[in-house]
Amino acid sequence: MSGIHSIDLGRLADDIKAWGRALGFQQVGISDIDLSKHEAHLQQWLDNGYHGEMDYMAAHGMKRARPAELLPGTLRVISVRMDYLPPDASFATHLRNDQVGYISRYALGRDYHKVLRKKLKQLGQKITETFSDTQFRPFVDSAPVLEHAIAEKAGLGWTGKHSLTLNRDAGSWFFLGELFVNLPLPTDSPVEEGCGTCNACITMCPTGAIVAPYQVDARKCISYLTIEHDGLIPESLRPLMGNRIYGCDDCQLVCPYNRFADITEQEDFHPRKVLHGQSLVTLFNWDEDTFLKNTEGSPIRRIGHAKWQRNIAVAMGNAKYDADIVKALEAARPVADALVKPHIEWALSRQKESASHQNDNRQLARLTRVVEKGLPRDA
Repeated sequence: MSGIHSIDLGRLADDIKAWGRALGFQQVGISDIDLSKHEAHLQQWLDNGYHGEMDYMAAHGMKRARPAELLPGTLRVISVRMDYLPPDASFATHLRNDQVGYISRYALGRDYHKVLRKKLKQLGQKITETFSDTQFRPFVDSAPVLEHAIAEKAGLGWTGKHSLTLNRDAGSWFFLGELFVNLPLPTDSPVEEGCGTCNACITMCPTGAIVAPYQVDARKCISYLTIEHDGLIPESLRPLMGNRIYGCDDCQLVCPYNRFADITEQEDFHPRKVLHGQSLVTLFNWDEDTFLKNTEGSPIRRIGHAKWQRNIAVAMGNAKYDADIVKALEAARPVADALVKPHIEWALSRQKESASHQNDNRQLARLTRVVEKGLPRDA
């Protein structure tokens, strides 16, 4: 690159971080492209089949750990963090209410891919204004990129035992994005790992998907099952999913570092009322047109209406007996998609079991009252 030696790369790196913060990123770091130490772990994860049906993970192979193969000429990766924790703090309450559909925090607002990609492109253009020979490409969870490994190298945090990036002052409620550049910028240093002996995320995972520290078996992960998985959800896992209809936050909700997370500055990530805290019946009764309208600009839209109903049907099966749930399931059964119908049948059988248990409990309670009053049993 002609002219590169005439640029103060240290100053340019500082300017890039300042421009990034001005664009709304809470943190900007720079890493080199040597991710070779992660290749063995990635290969073992693939060999174990932990990627499930995500065939693209295996198809790209080690390209994830070799940025220059993805974009020839890449010398550095600019890694960015943007907080997404919304102001509404009623998430744990929604998890406890089995009549409500729980949607992962990150998905309640605008699609983060679009928000971060636009700002990363603006950052790249700003760099080009300073050095016209700059070549860049933004990535936001949409290409074979080891984003957590890169964020770790760039000093944004460390990789927690749940495999997400953790920041000592910001927890894990943030999105990551990367800007590949052909500039030999000075790099940042990794931070000290801070999980220590804590295993809260492993212990609290509803399905036991965190099979070992830093190892997640996607085939058991609720986020994978509700978003990436296209087929029938295994019956053995359905009762463990509770009312989680899109994604799962449990490993983050329990993490001690998330006490320090800040509320997002991006209104785009604030919860949409049409999604947040809605009843399972309301969400299940959306026809496809309503689903597409209410999820426009949302990451939820990409799973499609059939998977949406499949997920909600499972949650309905996990709810205590409710006549409105049974009515909604029975009304949908005759016209349901082939993917959805088996989950509706399962949910109806579970609702029937729940109704039987509730009836048994009522009879037991009545008998107890009768005995306590010392009255005849037929009173």
